[in-house]
Amino acid sequence: MVGWVRVRSPPVAESKLLCLSLLYLLTTLPLALYVSFSDPGGRRCLHLLPFPASPATKTALFEYPPGYGEHKHALPVQRARCSSPVAFADYKTVVEEINGLCRNLSASPSASPVLRYLSGRKNTFAGNLSTEERRSFFRHTDNQVEIPCGFFKEFPVPEADRLAMEKCKGVVVASAILNDYDKIRQPRGLGAETLATACFFMFIDDATHRALSRHGILTAHGGATFVGAWRVVTLRAGELPYENNPAMNGVVAKHLLHRLFPNARFSVWVDAKMQLTADPMLLVHALLVDKGVDVAVSRHPFNLHAMEEAVATARWRKWGDVEAIRVQMETYCANGLQPWSPNKLPYPSDVPDTAIIIRRHGLASDLFSCLLFNELEAFNPRDQLAFAYVRDQMSPKVSINMFEVEVFEHIALEYRHNLKPDGGGGGKQKVTRMASSRDIAGSSCERYLLKMWGESTE
Repeated sequence: MVGWVRVRSPPVAESKLLCLSLLYLLTTLPLALYVSFSDPGGRRCLHLLPFPASPATKTALFEYPPGYGEHKHALPVQRARCSSPVAFADYKTVVEEINGLCRNLSASPSASPVLRYLSGRKNTFAGNLSTEERRSFFRHTDNQVEIPCGFFKEFPVPEADRLAMEKCKGVVVASAILNDYDKIRQPRGLGAETLATACFFMFIDDATHRALSRHGILTAHGGATFVGAWRVVTLRAGELPYENNPAMNGVVAKHLLHRLFPNARFSVWVDAKMQLTADPMLLVHALLVDKGVDVAVSRHPFNLHAMEEAVATARWRKWGDVEAIRVQMETYCANGLQPWSPNKLPYPSDVPDTAIIIRRHGLASDLFSCLLFNELEAFNPRDQLAFAYVRDQMSPKVSINMFEVEVFEHIALEYRHNLKPDGGGGGKQKVTRMASSRDIAGSSCERYLLKMWGESTE
């Protein structure tokens, strides 16, 4: 009939192709939309290959009683994009590679040089060394020379726990809570073999032990005490090396893990305010082994120069003795501390966020930890202030992967005491300059500050 056009039926092959195209579109469109909206730049911080399912990855490691951990809320993740995203390798491959590295090192311990440590008994845990004495060990050219590295007084670990610590020969994950200041948080995202491969140790004092007991959280098993993944080590009461400074007792565990765990090959330190959300084996591999470095630590989200961090420490009363901070920075300036500049590359910053530190135990990393610890006892436990001073002047040099803060926010959750449930309050704030060149005439930090402010004629 006029007005009608006969349409030819498509061939079978073309019909199937059309159906497949529609199916592909329908299945990929939701994924594309999700990626676009959740990560507008298309560059996620963590690229994670799936690892084998296991009870550890499907169920909570520990059920806490109601009321434990109230008034502690997680900081929201601020950044969805990364300038340097991290790719995690296949989980099984990672475990096999790290275990292989640990076996090889255990089989030939003499293959790499190790530090020798000064021993004996002194009035303080680190020996109360002068500035000149501490600096005399910065250049380590002879492996027969003994380095001061704490333990001039006993660190009161119970014998059963000490033996367990010596048996940890691979990766140790460690944290500490003193004065019941923080809450124990279970690591998330663990792979099938991590709990059997890595050692998890939480150091606490009597005050924290009493609080955990009141909540009924501690579990006894095989002569040890656990809270979920963590083996809890209660340091003996009345014997802590820093009786009036709980923060320094925590610093012993934080920076001297290579001495507390003499046979461990890698360590992951986690401040108690943090909760790991990525498997520590993957972190060791991606941020340390794969990069071929001694230490991995996040750079600070705001501060680039050590002096900026010192100003922030004083301004926000992160350490109460402001005059002592001034003396510390004057000492460092007088002994060679310089502001960050491109000349310091490959170190991209002078200020880390040390809430998570990943280490390969070995001569350079151990030396850095010892020298840094000596500065902390000499002044205060704010390790960010001494970080660049030690790092830049020590020899042999320590290689450090100072990864992006965006990565840091995606491998752990940070809990704050003064946060509201919606994430308000207590956030990190950018510190503005509080002085000018008119205020610093005659200071040993005058040249440092003029360089930092771009006012130097050098």
